[in-house]
Amino acid sequence: MKASTEMKNTRDGYAAALLELGERDQRVVVLDADLAKSTQTEKFKKSFPDRFVDCGVAEQNLMATAAGLAAVGKIAFASTFAIFATGRAYDQVRNTIAYSDLNVKICASHGGITVGEDGSSHQALEDIALMRAVPRMKVIVPADFYETREAVKAAAAIEGPVYVRIGRPKVPVIFGEDYRFEFGKALVLRPGRDVTVLACGFMVHKALEAAEELAAEGTEAEVIDVHTIKPLDAEGILASAARTGRVVTCEEHSVMGGMGGAVAELLGEEMPLPMRRVGIRDTFGTSGTADELVEHFKLGSRHIAEVVRALCG
Repeated sequence: MKASTEMKNTRDGYAAALLELGERDQRVVVLDADLAKSTQTEKFKKSFPDRFVDCGVAEQNLMATAAGLAAVGKIAFASTFAIFATGRAYDQVRNTIAYSDLNVKICASHGGITVGEDGSSHQALEDIALMRAVPRMKVIVPADFYETREAVKAAAAIEGPVYVRIGRPKVPVIFGEDYRFEFGKALVLRPGRDVTVLACGFMVHKALEAAEELAAEGTEAEVIDVHTIKPLDAEGILASAARTGRVVTCEEHSVMGGMGGAVAELLGEEMPLPMRRVGIRDTFGTSGTADELVEHFKLGSRHIAEVVRALCG
């Protein structure tokens, strides 16, 4: 499978799912923190104004209000930037939502460094690690518009808290209109025999590009979309790792505690083998365009290919 040249926002996929959910289920309510234009929840607001709450620049109140609505039977979608959803409101997410196992879906946009010029204060590089560590929290990082749309609908059907991380920029479309999301099941996008490349979110299309480059040199990389990071598809990942004998993980997140960390924990316990992680090393982000930052932090397809070559060398 290859990513297409068509570019679409994952945020628009979130908005499309909310409109569909709002039509068919009166329990669906959406909350935002004065960022409805950026998160795209303003589309739900226009269609269902009685089921939309803007909590203002007060993310702790956003999460607490979402918890309250879930406690009386609503399916609450809490929306804001990833840095605020997981950092500023961590206590409310942990102690109010997850501890009580409430039906809140935290849909966090602008994750990772591709927020761009907003700089390190707005670049969530630890949010997956934070949410992975919270008991009962499920974590999903979709790769494109269609996977986001279907993942959000799947999240609505899951009882309890779910964290969905999406990004800011448009990304290449990988899937089609008929794509069906399967929660907890990693998806093989390209079969290969020499190395397993696991990617999530923005990095999936980069991994596919890297696989194309490597194939021209005779290296066949098996590319897997790990859209569900918690619970991790241990069976699928171990099966691929057993076939190839080497693993590279790719994420727009710190290498500490994210998808690569989850895979390292799995392999360390079940199948120790050579592994490398592509991601942000122990540092904050910085300001720049998304493309400049992808290059600066070595997240591009050529960087993935270089890591694979070194591992397979």
